[in-house]
Amino acid sequence: MPEAVSLTVDRNLPVPMRDGTTLYADVYRPANPGPHPTLLTRTPYDKAQRGPVPFVVRAATAGYAVVVQDVRGRFTSEGSFETFVNERQDGYDTLEWLTSQAWCDGNVGMFGGSYVGLTQWQAAMSGHEALKAIVPVVTASNYHNGWAYQGGAFELQFNLSWTLSVLAVNTVIRETGLYSDTHESLIDAIDAMDAEFNRLPLNDHPNLKQYAPYYHSWIDHYVYDDRLWGVIDVSRNYDKIAVPAFNIGGWYDIFLGGTIENFCGMRERGATPESRQNRLMIGPWNHGGMAAGNPIGEVDFGTRSTGAYIDADGLQLAWYDKWLRGLETDLDAQPPVRIFTMGVNEWRAADSWPLPGTEYQDWYFHSQGSANSLHGNGTLSRDEPGAEPPDAFVYNPLNPVPTRGGGLCCNAVWSLGGAYDQRPVEAREDVLVYTSEPLSEPLNVTGPVKVILHASSSATDTDWTAKLVDVHPCGYARNLTDGIIRARYRNSMSAPELIEPREIIEYEIDLWATSNVFKPGHRIRVEISSSNFPRFDRNPNTGELPGRSTDVKSALQTVHHEPGHLSRIVLPVVRD
Repeated sequence: MPEAVSLTVDRNLPVPMRDGTTLYADVYRPANPGPHPTLLTRTPYDKAQRGPVPFVVRAATAGYAVVVQDVRGRFTSEGSFETFVNERQDGYDTLEWLTSQAWCDGNVGMFGGSYVGLTQWQAAMSGHEALKAIVPVVTASNYHNGWAYQGGAFELQFNLSWTLSVLAVNTVIRETGLYSDTHESLIDAIDAMDAEFNRLPLNDHPNLKQYAPYYHSWIDHYVYDDRLWGVIDVSRNYDKIAVPAFNIGGWYDIFLGGTIENFCGMRERGATPESRQNRLMIGPWNHGGMAAGNPIGEVDFGTRSTGAYIDADGLQLAWYDKWLRGLETDLDAQPPVRIFTMGVNEWRAADSWPLPGTEYQDWYFHSQGSANSLHGNGTLSRDEPGAEPPDAFVYNPLNPVPTRGGGLCCNAVWSLGGAYDQRPVEAREDVLVYTSEPLSEPLNVTGPVKVILHASSSATDTDWTAKLVDVHPCGYARNLTDGIIRARYRNSMSAPELIEPREIIEYEIDLWATSNVFKPGHRIRVEISSSNFPRFDRNPNTGELPGRSTDVKSALQTVHHEPGHLSRIVLPVVRD
């Protein structure tokens, strides 16, 4: 029979910041005086809701003091909320306060996902010696290209819905009151989100200018610069971070790229031997899928894929036991990489990422000039193309290709990420579809994926999108991973360049990564187009500065696949 444990809960403890602002925290800890190793989470999502959850109770029952704090300007905490910029300093000051508490033994870990994962990395970058370990879940590394933008395209669906329906609401209630006219106007905008996605220009949103001005700041800082993005970029600071991290992500998460980059970057450049002992775990999850379970989109990946089955909370506690208590745990005997391979729905372990022995295979695009739609003549094979005619389509920003699943965040109404049948998208004439013959043997595609595209456009700036799909024998087309590149950012995110109309240019489209076994009888498919809306903002094809255009024009898009212009997807193949 388990031993009875009593807990003490302290609500709204004041935590002073160096500038006089007071943040407030709730503390859940064993009833005995301690001192205890301490776990901290800093959240913009209301500590009253994030505190009494199973992980917090389990950790406190296991002998940890658990601190749940509202970040600056959110819910009970004083100050003005501004995304990203205060989290490093406030994280340091919170750690300083923790070490002065009699119930804290001076060894602190941090936990939480998404923005709460961001607060962990920023606190780690502060260099406070009390922080011994972090577990950042589904979070980013570079907040320009990987949070606000991807491949230079604005993450419209995430940025707008997150800001309107989550961030701005609390600010409006704090400043004008619940059910005020301003609050009701904001709720009207939230309930008309589809219309909000279509609003032009992007940098003129009346509901956000006063109560969430950082939204317009993201649009104004459309290039990577040190004024906003550089100073908070985790990927530039791995060599200054001395904290080991257990990185957890999902194949269908919006921050998958950052999760992997943080693991690899710290393994290679961490400031200390301890900080280079990072771990990586990736499941088949969308942004909230580890906790929520199946289905992920419309696909059930099986009970073994769930956070409950693998005891994700227990794995995190083992991480803290190792680094905060100095205990030997089962993690010590396990390889640092643990991934879920879709298709066969199995967990696999490895010593590194990408996996040892990965072979990068080129799969080339082919057609007779009509790869348009699922019913066209586009094919995919290992053979290089000969003299083949190019494929063309018209990209009309007023009729963009609709988003259907993928790496999205964070709302079940507007942005439910995960795996979906892509055939409704592939029926469009402005989607080029390249499909292999049925496979005769299994093909394990695990690792980073990219498309090398040779293409021309009638516009001076445009977008190119790519998607990798597993086609089942019945025709079901399950999306695996996708990406985008905005033409002006093809060479640099900090020095954009327009393109010459009709010039054939080589683009590299980063599809981040996946792990999937294509079974015998399945086909590999690649989709190419110029929009994925509203996940990404529509490129107006006008060449105007991003976010400022009210006009759009159509563009003639041409994809080339012939000697000298070998358009292809590069697949990471692992031999089982």
